[in-house]
Amino acid sequence: MNDHARNTGPMLASPRCGAKTRFDGTCRSPAVHGKKRCRMHGAAQGSGAPRANQNARKHGLFTGNAIAERRQIQALLGEARRLLEEMK
Repeated sequence: MNDHARNTGPMLASPRCGAKTRFDGTCRSPAVHGKKRCRMHGAAQGSGAPRANQNARKHGLFTGNAIAERRQIQALLGEARRLLEEMK
């Protein structure tokens, strides 16, 4: 074993990340210098989505207009079914 005394004081006194974990706790890793998060939670160089991220665009499936259109189509189909049942 090594008898070298470690100087852990500055590391223990450094600001902590604070990102929420899956287990309702907070990340206890030291934050990157000049940032509020650790390297694993978004302070790493080049992490995160690029500006004007095209991958984050919405597909429009759940917009108000799309939902209203689907409801209208369902109502028309239901009406058509009722008419077909009356014709039998």
